[in-house]
Amino acid sequence: MSSDVVSEILERIEGDLIRFVRLQFTDILGQPKNAAIPVQQVEKALTDGIWFDGSSIEGFARIEESDMLLKPDPQTYTILPWRSEDARVARFICDIYTYGGKPFEGDPRYILKKTLADAAKLGFSFNTGPELEFFLFNLVDGKPTTTFQDYGGYFDLAPSDAAEDVRRDIDTALTQMGFEIEMSHHEVASSQHEIDFKYGDALLTADRVITFKFAAKALALREGLHATFMAKPIGGINGSGMHTHGSLAKNGKNAFFDPKGPKQLSDTALHYIGGLLTHAKAITRVANPTINSYKRLVPGYEAPVYISWSNTNRSALVRVPAARGSSTRAEFRSPDPMCNPYLTFAAMLAAGLDGIRKKIDPPESTDINIYHLDAREREKLGIEMLPGSLMEANSCFMQDQVLCKAMGSHVVENLDRIAQIETDAFRLTVHPWELDRYLAMY
Repeated sequence: MSSDVVSEILERIEGDLIRFVRLQFTDILGQPKNAAIPVQQVEKALTDGIWFDGSSIEGFARIEESDMLLKPDPQTYTILPWRSEDARVARFICDIYTYGGKPFEGDPRYILKKTLADAAKLGFSFNTGPELEFFLFNLVDGKPTTTFQDYGGYFDLAPSDAAEDVRRDIDTALTQMGFEIEMSHHEVASSQHEIDFKYGDALLTADRVITFKFAAKALALREGLHATFMAKPIGGINGSGMHTHGSLAKNGKNAFFDPKGPKQLSDTALHYIGGLLTHAKAITRVANPTINSYKRLVPGYEAPVYISWSNTNRSALVRVPAARGSSTRAEFRSPDPMCNPYLTFAAMLAAGLDGIRKKIDPPESTDINIYHLDAREREKLGIEMLPGSLMEANSCFMQDQVLCKAMGSHVVENLDRIAQIETDAFRLTVHPWELDRYLAMY
């Protein structure tokens, strides 16, 4: 970082009356981590970085190689607007380096940057537009519950939607942090909400997904609520998704639009979709990373489980919205908001690029409601299903050479290890369902 950039940032921090700075990064699970430093240490952080112990972070280093360096990205500077004026706090998102100044291969942000660089070699830039759903539940004695905070439905207003004020606070805070909010509304399930922000460069939107989740939790907590991005917190109702719109641009123009192509889609768009569908089962391990994710990916609750694409059909895994021209895009509907956005966007891009390189044509679009087809009809149409469990998805991922290469050996080994640990922990736990079903009977 040049001395001019450092001086400019220091002047801005002084002008903003900042007293503390958070140096933020994410672990392999997508959980935000941070180190707080007093403003007097910011110049050192910007010029030399800040060392920390990586062995204590999930999916990072072993104990014998634990020294790691946080280097702030100057473009991610922002004030946390919900903090008090007398102790103003700012935030940088950091890249992680190992001893010797090399990018850490287990840093999810680095994985995405590396994949974006791969796309750039073909002349492409990658934009994403994620749509995050979440629940607001009541806190009881300071602990999260699954007690509904409201009983509103899709697009309802107050008084049915009692969380309207909380959503407005989140909208306001994110706007102050540089987001362009496009829409916020109540979702289908009770206490379920969605806030959409404008699409942009995939690295920027991945940063914003982490910021969005962090802000929502902090602002909900102020109102005695718990914001959860858990995929399926309550059985029998809709879960929360993170539908992600993706598009490629070349020479500043949308590369998916071709007014003379089928459905006005270019070969690039069709091959990108072909790549997504070809690698969909493996992407699922990254985009749906927990045991709970697969409680959402079931038929009947609007979650996409069938590997297909359509121009408008929302029961398909990949949907191409009606907008054309510069807005032509492909919506990948399976990710949930528990995912690590850096790894998920990298997986989507790697799959799409593979489709483009190999000219993978997608099958015929499926323009009927797949939810209404039986297994025999789906088999006749060649429509397969996404994996039904974390271990099934993990097996597909481990066999996918394209995605494993994109993630790198460090991330692949840790994703495999985490899946094994999660599955064993779940398998060995006696659940309330088992007690309800068997205890009295046997």
